[in-house]
Amino acid sequence: MKSAVLTADPEISFSEPIELILREKGHGVWFIAPEATVYEAIQMMSDKHIGALVVVSGDRLVGIVSERDYARKVILKGKQSQTTPVREIMTTPVLYVTPEHTVDQCLRLMTSRHVRHLPVLDGESIAGVISIGDLVEFTIRGHKHMIHQLENYIAGAYPA
Repeated sequence: MKSAVLTADPEISFSEPIELILREKGHGVWFIAPEATVYEAIQMMSDKHIGALVVVSGDRLVGIVSERDYARKVILKGKQSQTTPVREIMTTPVLYVTPEHTVDQCLRLMTSRHVRHLPVLDGESIAGVISIGDLVEFTIRGHKHMIHQLENYIAGAYPA
């Protein structure tokens, strides 16, 4: 499997690990085989209310397919979703992270590489998938908590 992993950057702040997000949202992963049709992939994404599926062959991660792949590689190229196999449009090599990578690192990676979904691999096993929405929600919750603490401090309710 040709994949890319994020390497640690000493200039990135090391906040909370992605494992915390996976614990909250769950480790469930929706996947599809590379031989399945694009139509089946889009139908599954619609049914599950998700924007991407990991592509698995046997028990190995071989790609990721997203709504963006569909728009750019099927619709704009005039292909037929009912006859085009997922393997023809999936993104590979797969960009992924590990449970130890931080929210900050993943946000930076997603922004710099223009991706919205990252598989999380624990060794060779798929531990989950995180989306940009998961990271933004986690960050907003953290900011709300900090604001609440600051309001309590200003009001004199902060524990001494």
